Amino acid sequence: MSTEPSIYIGLMSGTSLDSIDAVAVRFQPEFQLIASHTEEIPESIKNAIRQLMYPGNNEIDQLGAIDIELGKLLATAVNNLINSSQLDRLQVCAIGSHGQTIRHRPESGFTLQIGDPNVIAEHTNITTIADFRRRDMAAGGQGAPLVPAFHEAMFRDTRTDKILLNIGGMANITFLPKDTNMPVYGFDTGPGNILLNAWIEKHTGASFDNNGKWASKGRVNQKLLGALLKHEFFQTAPPKSTGREQFNMEWLEAVLAEFPDITDTDVQATLTELTAISIKESIEQFIPSDNYELYVCGGGSHNGYLLQRLDKSLPEIAVTSSNNAGIDADWMEACAFAWLAKQCLEGKNGNVSNVTGATNDRVLGAIYHA
Repeated sequence: MSTEPSIYIGLMSGTSLDSIDAVAVRFQPEFQLIASHTEEIPESIKNAIRQLMYPGNNEIDQLGAIDIELGKLLATAVNNLINSSQLDRLQVCAIGSHGQTIRHRPESGFTLQIGDPNVIAEHTNITTIADFRRRDMAAGGQGAPLVPAFHEAMFRDTRTDKILLNIGGMANITFLPKDTNMPVYGFDTGPGNILLNAWIEKHTGASFDNNGKWASKGRVNQKLLGALLKHEFFQTAPPKSTGREQFNMEWLEAVLAEFPDITDTDVQATLTELTAISIKESIEQFIPSDNYELYVCGGGSHNGYLLQRLDKSLPEIAVTSSNNAGIDADWMEACAFAWLAKQCLEGKNGNVSNVTGATNDRVLGAIYHA
């Protein structure tokens, strides 16, 4: 057995702020998910992050403090992953940390993820790679989505066209054509779980709509759906990416002001339909295939009602979990950032410029040595 370090750890904290996902993986001789761990985010840190997502007072001092605290929490996630799975720390090549996005302004060439990688490296004694998005932006890209490069490496197949659909806080798709002369496509389609989670939390206190049960009690309001779909993002051609800056409760409530009599559950049903229809319309508008396999990953893959609506909107397509393609739907993005860490250490490109809009493919990430 080789004593050379061969394990990479991936960390993902998404828009939904539900938890930190941590995975340990190998890529040689073939992909192997060795261990996984979920680290809860304390409410105090969640609240501090939410405050930073919108302009406010004393932001720099607030950012400095939470950057360190989140870095410590990310390090704790790594240490708990290692300890609970009895991994040999010396076998870990590097940690790839996405960080927590607090501002994403691709139209201005600006994005910011926090969770200080200096702190992660110091508290784990493992080389940490972070800040993956800004080099792509420096090359003229959107800095997102980055996962399509990982999807291409892991899933592209000359026998069939494939779409990988990630439904996290935002939803994004990767199109992998079987024809290797065709480029890979990928872009954000709009809100995934972000509005669903915010609406149910406001009205019931629950942090998410378990299996879409609350939404399934309501009815889709077609007029409201039409009003929501007027958002300019849905008409924008790729490359494109989005976040809380565009899809948030303030935007939703401004639209709802024109619908004073709608019930809470009808809003939830309509928001679920918004996610499904915006995915369907994005595929129809921008993906050059009508015969493909569709694999779903992310938190939205557990929302049975959402998957029913998506299945209904794409009646000719089998909608299935990415589990059936070889990677657990819950850990896809964390695995992707482990892979991006590997690419960085090896001096290999981590983006797909056709996806992000960058002038060319680039090595992504900054290295913070153990």
